[in-house]
Amino acid sequence: MESKIITGRDIVIVGQQPWDVSIGSNCKNIAVELAKHNRVLYVNSALDRITLLRNRNDERVIRRRSVIKGKESGLVPVVENLWTLYPDVLIESVNWINNFNIFDLLNKRNNRLFAKSISRAISLLNFKDIILFNDNDMFKSFYLQEFLQPAVSIYYSRDFMLAVDYWKKHGEKIEPELIRKSDLCVANSTYLSDYCKQYNPQSYYIGQGCELDLFTSSHTFPAVAEIEKLSGPKIGYVGALQSIRLDIELISHIALQRPEWNIILVGPEDDVFKDSILHKISNIHFLGPKKPEDLPMYINAFDVCINPQLVNQVTIGNYPRKIDEYLAMGKPVVATYTQAVTIFAAAVYLAEDKQKFTELIEKGLKENTPALSAKRVNLAQSHSWENSVGELYKAISHVLTN
Repeated sequence: MESKIITGRDIVIVGQQPWDVSIGSNCKNIAVELAKHNRVLYVNSALDRITLLRNRNDERVIRRRSVIKGKESGLVPVVENLWTLYPDVLIESVNWINNFNIFDLLNKRNNRLFAKSISRAISLLNFKDIILFNDNDMFKSFYLQEFLQPAVSIYYSRDFMLAVDYWKKHGEKIEPELIRKSDLCVANSTYLSDYCKQYNPQSYYIGQGCELDLFTSSHTFPAVAEIEKLSGPKIGYVGALQSIRLDIELISHIALQRPEWNIILVGPEDDVFKDSILHKISNIHFLGPKKPEDLPMYINAFDVCINPQLVNQVTIGNYPRKIDEYLAMGKPVVATYTQAVTIFAAAVYLAEDKQKFTELIEKGLKENTPALSAKRVNLAQSHSWENSVGELYKAISHVLTN
């Protein structure tokens, strides 16, 4: 498919992550990129009753209640051509209902309320012939295609949601049907695009963008005292230490096989990590969570960066953004082999088992050269939001012309 920027369209985005979320969001980055050439309405999820009851004093909930009560407008300009919408409706929490028919009936009611709020904003903005972009929101947005009647409907798969019990409960019926009835599906990994193709032949891999301004090997970083004092090779990981995603046994194996190496883990731990054997191994160093702006300084202090993933339904299709951050710093990277990670194969060492992982770290330590470092940086920089949205434009154009 030839690259062709779509311009002058009105695009409505719905999804899992609200605009005022504190962490990074693929969908927010996509919205900003789309708004360079189109008008974009980014819709936050409607407030549901359980969230209201549990988090009544949360600032974000207070704001949404104020919008629902009509005390302030839910339509907020962000930048030129981009608005965010805080829906002026309260929906019911229905996923706990075991009977699918009753769930579906109440979920459709929620969708109708949600759609009416979106329709009011569309009318105020004078949007026409909208493109509806759904970021993995399989429940609250399941019926929006019927209620909003978009010119084009897109389902965006960026995580395998059915690996999580909450989504699996009704999602095993809901998500395949949503994929099937969408005009096209796009995904940020080849694993997820193949998953979508089971239900919709118009499914495309569009890659992933990363914000790499902080992560650049051309910067000069101060030494990190707690790493500088360690003698021997420094093998590091930066990110949340979650037992559902990372292989504790693999990390332990590497440390015990190579006691002369320092295994450095930077990030917040879940309870399983806190109670794990890793804290009893002398050459494993837990440095705790750090400010996002300080992470490049820690990566710069590593000799080799690792991504020791577990291989399960949660991770197998996951795009690991941290690999791009490692590569942007020019660092050798060793990662667990999954289908999603093969897009990095030209510049990353991919390990299929524990012993191979250790051997590849050794290889990374030995053969790090300026040429290899430059190759890594170039690969990371190719993973831009401009390129990812460019692939999205290609997919939309292909569907519109067929």
